[in-house]
Order: sequence, then structure tokens, then C-alpha cells
Amino acid sequence: MISFLPLCCHPNPKKVLIVGGGDGGVAREVVKHPLVEEVHQVEIDDRVVELSKKYLPFMACGFDSPKLKLTIGDGFEYMKQREGEFDVIITDSSDPIGPAESLFQESYFALAKKALRPNGIICSQGGTFWIDMDHIKSTLDHCRKHFPVVGYGVASVPSYPTGQIGFFIASSNENTKLNEPAKTFTDEEIDEMKLRYYTTDIHKAAFTLPRYAAKKLY
Repeated sequence: MISFLPLCCHPNPKKVLIVGGGDGGVAREVVKHPLVEEVHQVEIDDRVVELSKKYLPFMACGFDSPKLKLTIGDGFEYMKQREGEFDVIITDSSDPIGPAESLFQESYFALAKKALRPNGIICSQGGTFWIDMDHIKSTLDHCRKHFPVVGYGVASVPSYPTGQIGFFIASSNENTKLNEPAKTFTDEEIDEMKLRYYTTDIHKAAFTLPRYAAKKLY
């Protein structure tokens, strides 16, 4: 979901940046998208990549794609050097405590905006509104200062606290409708890509929030 929600919000996501995601899972999914030609990934901890290849090969297989170029380094510094370069930027980080805290600040969204091509899309891990509502609201407000279209989507993840995780998604194109995918797939295409969760209907439903959450966040 953190891969295909933003990819399918973009009509032609040729060049993608992944910040974090050292287990390889996001890369594994991003390279499946038929319109994606080039994926750049920046992971700060090479040990995460090393251990994922050893113990999580079913996820780390994403690093094997010829579409992917992996850089070990700091995502902030990487984006500072790449202005107007990416169609989609996906940030697969830990929760906003400690090392990952800066990835949820206004400065990060400003930097991501500059690294995007026109009409670009960003997506970040977004916690859960069941226990992090104030944080989600403040992060969305940070994002709104730099993007005209900002939304919050959700997915069921039993192993995550509360059983649900969310995603901050934003577009620099004011005409983007996040709950209406620009790219749709047939059931046959979904099966060929081995997508076990994402479908066009799931995409649309992801942005439908409980009433109390929608009132707070929007």
C-alpha cells in the first residue's frame, strides 16, 4: 500500500525515490509497477540491508531488480542534491520518535517538494489515528504548507499497534484526486504482479475514514 497508493495516484511514475525501507519490501513492490523505469533508494543503515538479505530474503529480493540503485546515506542530504528529479518519493521510516522524527517535520516536506518533478507525489508512513491523532494532524498541517492536495490513507496491518497503519500522501498537482487512481489494473494484472492486498477498490476505500477522524484531520 505504501508503494501502490502513491504510484497509482500518478499517471506516469517513471522515476521513484525510496527513503528508508532498508528491508527491501517497498523496493520489491515499486519495481512491479509497469510504468516505473528507475528506482533510487537511500537507506542510512547498511546493516539493515545486510541483515534483511540474510534473514528476510522474501522482502530483500527487491534489491535484486535492475531498476533499482541503492545508496547508503542520509535521505535529507541526498534530496538536497537532487532538485526536480523524481515523479514519486516514498518515505518508509520508523515511527516519529528519535532518528526518524525529522522525517515528519515541515522542513522534510519542503525538501521533498523541491526534489519532485512537476505534478509529483509523495507518500510517508503515517502511524495510526487511533492513538496518534494529534501527531497525524500536525504532520498533515506541515504537509499542507507545501502541497495543494494532501490526504491520509489507511491499511489493515495486524502486526502494527491497533491493527491499522496510515500513510501521508500529497500531490503538487492541484487537480489530483487521491481517492481516484490515475492508473488502474485488471484482476489479471493484479495477480501477475502478485499483489496480495492492493486493488483499485482498496485504493478508493483507503481514503474513507471514520467520521470523527475525518472531522479532526480535514
